[in-house]
Parts: sequence; C-alpha cells; structure tokens
Amino acid sequence: MAVHLHLLDPYRGGSSRVHALDPRVKIVLVLTFILITVLTPPAAFPIYPLLLTLIWAAAVAAELGIRFVVRRAFIAVPFALVALPLLVTVPGPPLAHLPLLGWSISITGLVRAVSIVLKSWLCVQAAILLAATTRFTDLLWALRSLRVPAPLVAIVGFMYRYLFVLGDEALRLLRARAARSAEGEAGRSGGTLVWRGRVVGGMVGSLFLRSYERSERIYHAMVSRGYAGEIRHLSPPRLQRRDIALALLFLVPLLMLGIAAQLLWG
Repeated sequence: MAVHLHLLDPYRGGSSRVHALDPRVKIVLVLTFILITVLTPPAAFPIYPLLLTLIWAAAVAAELGIRFVVRRAFIAVPFALVALPLLVTVPGPPLAHLPLLGWSISITGLVRAVSIVLKSWLCVQAAILLAATTRFTDLLWALRSLRVPAPLVAIVGFMYRYLFVLGDEALRLLRARAARSAEGEAGRSGGTLVWRGRVVGGMVGSLFLRSYERSERIYHAMVSRGYAGEIRHLSPPRLQRRDIALALLFLVPLLMLGIAAQLLWG
C-alpha cells in the first residue's frame, strides 16, 4: 500500500529542449508522425528503422533514454495480436501450410501482419514520448488552441482526473479491509469463495458511491473557483522561433521519409 497512485502519471519532468517545446508543436509533430507511419506501405520495411531512429533521437534529446520508450511501448503488443488472422485470411503466395487446420500462411498476409505490429509499436512510442514530456494541463490547453471542441477536451480532462480519484478511493477501501481483516496460517484469509465474492461486490458498490460523492465535491469546488466548462491556463506558452526551428528539424526528414515510402513502395 506504500505505492501512491501519482506514480502512474506518465509525465517525467525535465529541462530538455523537448520538454520546453511548445505543446501545440509537439502534438502536431506526433500526429504527423502517426499519420505518416500509418500511411507507409506495408512492404516499406527499410522505412521503419528510419522512423524508429527519429523517435529514439527525440527520446535521447528529451533525456529520457531509448530504454524508457521501448520498455513502455510493449503495451501495444497484445493489441497488435489482432493482426494475426491476416496471416491466413489475406490471399497471396503460400509461405507455409498448417495441415491440422487446413490453413495456409501467405507471404502477403505475413507482410501486412508484421507491418501492423511495427506501426503500432512506433505510434505508441511517439505517444509515450509526448505524454512523458508534456504536462497534462498543457496538453489540454494545446488541444483547445488547436480548435479541438471544448466538450471533447473537457471529457478527456475529467476522465483522466477522475481516474486518479477512483484509484485513490480504491486504495482507501483496500487499506480499510486490510486493517479489519485477520490472516490465518501461511498468510491466508478465511471465508468461502461465495463469501469473498459478496465482500468484493460490496466493495465495488461502496467504491462507486464514494467516488460519485467525492466527484460531486470536486466539481462544486471547481465551480466555486470559476470553472465554466473549460480549464483556464494562467500562463499559456508563446510560440517562439526556436520551437519552429526544432519542429522543422524533425518534420523535414519525417516528410521526406513519407514521400520516399510512397514513391518507392506505394
């Protein structure tokens, strides 16, 4: 119980130039990177290491290190497994046969499946780098500055904030249960499976009620402090020339890679 929920915050403070870059510029760069990565033809495998080099260069410039983004990007692997059916559903020259199932793995399906996994991994690394170098309040302000609808920004903001509220209430319930429970031999607690299920169900219901009541208190506190549907930024950053220069330093090779991929493999 010693671990607090704020450790789950993806932001990692720093004084690098990537941290100081205007959040609007970072969002545009990340969205451009994701768009070019998604539009890259599946067979353009020489392009993927170059895109990866750009992400790793940005991670090093942000003083986070390559290991930071690579280790966290593996969260995309389970979701990328949905591409596995492409191995046997996409027609093409057969690569291998599965005699027990009567299926054939095609070369075209293998190329598409591998490209989807690589693209997912690259895009997640870009998103992780954005979240790790930009405060969440700055991200919300940047989205509004880029003309993202205010209700959508408010939904994202409250979803993020109340996720931590829900987590804090869950930790309180777990601490209360641990303080009122006894352990038997070998650290096992008593009670049948049905009894444990009833206890967990009661905790879930209590968690919902306590989280709802606390969210109401937080909302009324925000309204009393001037909240009118939009989070205000006290000191919004100004777009400077160095921001544009750094953006071009990343954007130019990124666009060149996208154009090369379309010309050679499109």
